[in-house]
Amino acid sequence: MMLRSFSEFKFYQSFRIAVENADNLRFLVEKDDEMGKSIYIDDAQLKDISITGFGFATKERISVGTELNISLQFKKSHLDLTGRVVRAFSDVVGEDSIIYGVELDDDPKVKKFLEQYIMSFSQDRLKECLIESALKEKYNKPSDGFEMFSLLLSLFKDITQFGEKEDFIDNMVEEVVRILNAQRASIFLINPETNELEAIAALGVDKDQLKFDYRLGIAGSVFTTGVALNIDVENDKTRFNEEFDEKFGFHTRSIICYPIQNREDKVIGVIEIINKRNQDRFTVDDEKTMKVMALVFSSVFHRYNPMSEKSQIRRFSTPFDRKFALIGKTAHASSLRSTIIKIKDIDAPALIQGELGVGKTLYAQILHYEGQRGLNNIEIIACNEVDNEFLEQDLFSNDPQINKLIGCRGGTVILREICQLTASQQKRLATIVTEQRLPDASKITLDVRIVATSSQDLAEMVEMGTFDKDLYAYVSRAYIFIESLRRRAEDISALADYFLKFECQEQGLLLKSFSPKAMEKLKAHDWPGNIQELKTCIQRAVLYNPKSHIITEMEMSNTASPLFDADKKRRMFGDLPHVSNFNISLKERVAIVEREMIVQEIKRHNGNKSKAAKSMGISREALRKKLLMATEVLEVLLEQEQDKIQDHIIDKKVA
Repeated sequence: MMLRSFSEFKFYQSFRIAVENADNLRFLVEKDDEMGKSIYIDDAQLKDISITGFGFATKERISVGTELNISLQFKKSHLDLTGRVVRAFSDVVGEDSIIYGVELDDDPKVKKFLEQYIMSFSQDRLKECLIESALKEKYNKPSDGFEMFSLLLSLFKDITQFGEKEDFIDNMVEEVVRILNAQRASIFLINPETNELEAIAALGVDKDQLKFDYRLGIAGSVFTTGVALNIDVENDKTRFNEEFDEKFGFHTRSIICYPIQNREDKVIGVIEIINKRNQDRFTVDDEKTMKVMALVFSSVFHRYNPMSEKSQIRRFSTPFDRKFALIGKTAHASSLRSTIIKIKDIDAPALIQGELGVGKTLYAQILHYEGQRGLNNIEIIACNEVDNEFLEQDLFSNDPQINKLIGCRGGTVILREICQLTASQQKRLATIVTEQRLPDASKITLDVRIVATSSQDLAEMVEMGTFDKDLYAYVSRAYIFIESLRRRAEDISALADYFLKFECQEQGLLLKSFSPKAMEKLKAHDWPGNIQELKTCIQRAVLYNPKSHIITEMEMSNTASPLFDADKKRRMFGDLPHVSNFNISLKERVAIVEREMIVQEIKRHNGNKSKAAKSMGISREALRKKLLMATEVLEVLLEQEQDKIQDHIIDKKVA
């Protein structure tokens, strides 16, 4: 099957000789009318001519595909030909005339006719034609104006007519190779069940052998990033996988690869063209052509929308079925996911900051597994390790079997709570990572991506002189901040559902759910331990309610078996009464905290309130008002508690 679009494209790219009025080249065209009678097109004017066809202008409207009878006469040479209209466009905006491209049936007499016609040219005109012909590429630039527009229109017709036929894609691949003057081409689509890119069409190799992990090679890089690549393999060997050449006995010199997307704008595959003939790499015009061809193939596969519970690829699997998932629908969660896409494939180190329990280590793991290093090892080094000897071995040992920086070549090392390193360890580590080699093992170079996490502000620590500025400059090349859970309370519902489903599966229980009232209690809590505390709370809720399908009781504290760790509250607020009472306003809770601070300051100054006020930077009158306000709040709360006790006693007597 020869696709009409490429047939027209091939014709229109042939070298054309412009026809001048002074040439006295007679040109007559006739077509059949609706009754089948031949009629001449009176105003037909020949514009150009070539070995394969010609272009002519007329005000008459002619349909593409119309058969024409053509008569050409130059001096004593006469030629009768047949052809068909393959394309049409207006030469000038507002012009009535239409220029039609006609493809001629193969006739050896055309060559002889053109020879006689060209022999009549003057020396200057022959020189111009010779220069133009000599400089003409085998194919015109397909990005030039109407050529590309015409090709797109014709391709749309072909896709509509032939898109469902079995050999359509193979024909398309062959034509792309021809247009780009290349050696090989392949189209890959993702298989979410196997997490592999699989060839559905290939030229020059058995497509059944072309399948590999979606992160491998140039195709994998384009698929995961969605960014097209045009590379010279000799000068860019870092991303090219030489195993492919070894497997197929082929030498790859150049590659141009573009992503294929479905109607939801998800990257579902790639089109990859290999080895530009007679050149070291593909040209800028080839990139323009590939951009168009990628759009064409995207339209062919626009309905392809894979989904699998097993898929490691976030856009093809649901969050609940992934081992490493970033849950949340807030703007901050969306921003975190966008950042993953931006930095997962770069080798630059990254620093992730945020409070304890927000999921910094999880985020670092997602960066690794979804990036190009995801096929290699990942190591987590706890910089707050109690046993300092283990930490020293992990970071500074010269033994490759012990040192995780060496043993994780090609992969990622997560430095958890890097802020806990001693000053000496910081300085030594800065030397190692900046020079990418161990001081006492100069022959061993590092090939590892460093991702550091910290619950403390490293920039502030640098200013205070408690963190090495060189190490900070290195690890913070890419910076991510994860907000506390209390600042994105809208994510609590999604996180709770995720942990609930996961824990029910772990315990072998039927899926449970929270009652609306229970969910409201979860949202009302401020979670000082962040996501980790929420996860622990959900685990306990499942364990405490093994037979309940709907969890209604969510007593957060004041029970023998609290759902959350009360010590976290104490670490934040101490044992101050009512500070964790979410039924009173923030202003009242702040007043209680201020009262405690003022009382402690008065004690420190042996009861002298004036000195206590001065040390806190407030007036004696401001101190008095703050104490008065806090006392009034506590008195109201005390009265409310006494009323509750009385009501409880009355209820018992009535019962």
